[in-house]
Amino acid sequence: MTAESTTSSVSSVGGLGAAYADTASEAYRAALRVIESVEPRIADATRKELADQRDSLKLIASENYASPAVLLTMGTWFSDKYAEGTIGHRFYAACQNVDTVEAVATEHARELFGAPYAYAQPHSGIDANLVAYWAILATKVEAPGLAELGAKHVNDLSEADWETLRNKLGNQRLLGMSLDTGGHLTHGFRPNISGKMFHQRQYGTNPETGFVDYDAVAALAREFKPLVLVAGYSAYPRRINFAKMREIADEVGATLMVDMAHFAGLVAGKVFTGDEDPVPHAHVTTTTTHKSLRGPRGGLILATEEYAPAVDKGCPMVLGGPLSHVMAAKAVALAEARQPEFRAYAQSIADNAQALADGFTKRDAGLVTGGTDNHLVLLDVTSFGLTGRQAESALLDSGIVTNRNAIPADPNGAWYTSGIRLGTPALTTRGFGADDFDRVAELVVEVLSNTQAEGTSKAKYKLADGTADRVHAAAGELLAANPLYPGLTL
Repeated sequence: MTAESTTSSVSSVGGLGAAYADTASEAYRAALRVIESVEPRIADATRKELADQRDSLKLIASENYASPAVLLTMGTWFSDKYAEGTIGHRFYAACQNVDTVEAVATEHARELFGAPYAYAQPHSGIDANLVAYWAILATKVEAPGLAELGAKHVNDLSEADWETLRNKLGNQRLLGMSLDTGGHLTHGFRPNISGKMFHQRQYGTNPETGFVDYDAVAALAREFKPLVLVAGYSAYPRRINFAKMREIADEVGATLMVDMAHFAGLVAGKVFTGDEDPVPHAHVTTTTTHKSLRGPRGGLILATEEYAPAVDKGCPMVLGGPLSHVMAAKAVALAEARQPEFRAYAQSIADNAQALADGFTKRDAGLVTGGTDNHLVLLDVTSFGLTGRQAESALLDSGIVTNRNAIPADPNGAWYTSGIRLGTPALTTRGFGADDFDRVAELVVEVLSNTQAEGTSKAKYKLADGTADRVHAAAGELLAANPLYPGLTL
C-alpha cells in the first residue's frame, strides 16, 4: 500500500487530510511550546512518544491511535470542572456545558450501538465494570430488599436491617470466563476486586478446540446459579454467540453482562451483527472507548431500561467527579464512529486479523484455536522454545510491540506466560492491508526463530546477531509506506 493510499484511508476515518494535518500541526506545536515553558522534560517526552509510536509495529490488541480531534478535545478547560451527578442533576453549580457534553456523548452512544440507555462517565473499563456490577446488585438485591423492609432508601434502614441487606449484597455469585482462556481479570479473577466482591466461578473453553463450549457453560450455570453471567474477552480469538449466552442467563435467572471492551469497534462497525452483537441480548454492556473503537481512554455502559436507573447512580455509587474533558473526547470519537467510513475500517480490522493468522499458519506457527475471526490472534510460542516474556522482549528489540499473554492451561502462569497476543486495530488505522500483515507475520516468525532461551530462566534470551537490525529495517519499510498521522509535524 502506498503512502498516498494510506493517507487517503486514514483521512476518511480520522480526518487527516492535508489541510487538517497542517491545522493539527500548528495546534500541537503551539501546545508543546506552552508545555515546554513550564516543564521541558514533559514536552520532550511527548515528542519522543510520537516518534517511538511512528517507528514501531504496534500489535498490542488493546491499543490504537486516536484522531487529533479526539486527542485535542482532552486538552481543554473541561478538565477544570467538577460535575458529580447526572445531566440536569449535579451536586455542583454551573454545569450546563458539562450537561451538553455528556448528553452529546450518550446520544452518539445510543445511536451507534442501538441501545436504549448509555452512561459515559466511567473513567476506565474497570470502572465501567464496577458500576455495572453494583447496578446489577442494586437492581436485583438492594431494591427488592428495601421493598421487603418497607424502606425507600438505605439510609432509612436500622443498623440491624442494613447489616442484613449488606450481607446479601456481599454474598452473590458471578460466573465469568477464566483468565487463561481469554477472559479479563475483572470477570471474577480472585486477585481483582471482582473476585473479592462475588462468590465466583469461571468457565473455560473446550480443551480440544479452544472454543467456548456453550453446553458446558450452561451446565455450570445450572449448578452454580449465578446472579451475574459475564461474557466477553480480552484474549479469545473467536466470536461469541450472545443469544446463546442470554438463553443460559435466562434459564438460571441471571443477569447477562457483556464486556465488549476489546471488540466494541467491530460492533460499532457492524462486523458483529445478529447473535454476535451483544447489545440486543445483554442486560448490561460495558466497554472501553479506546481499543478498536479508537477513542480516548475511558469507559462506557449501555443498558436496558430496567438497569438504567441504577447505572445512572454510578456517582456516588462507585465514581466521583466525571472527567468532563474525556467525556467530550468520547463524544468526538463516537461521532467519528458513526461515519460510514468507520464500517470499512472495522471490516478491515477483521480482514487483516485473518491475513495475520493465515500468515502465521502457513509458516507453521501455532495459534490458539487455530486462527481468528475477530481482531486478534494468540500465538503459542512454546514451539519456538520460548516463554511469552522472552518472545515479547525479543520482538521489542526488533521494533515489534506485542504483549505476552497466557494461553489455556498455561504452564508458565500469568507473568511469564506461553503466548503472545497480537491485534490489528492500530496498524489498520495506519492503513496496513492484508499483504502488509502477511509480512508482519513473516517478521515475527523470523525473530522468534532466531531467539533462544538462556538456561532455565523464563526471562533471559539471546537474539541471533543481526536479527534485530534486519527486522527493524524491514519493519521500517512497512511503517514508511503507512505513516502515522501523515502530514502532522512537530
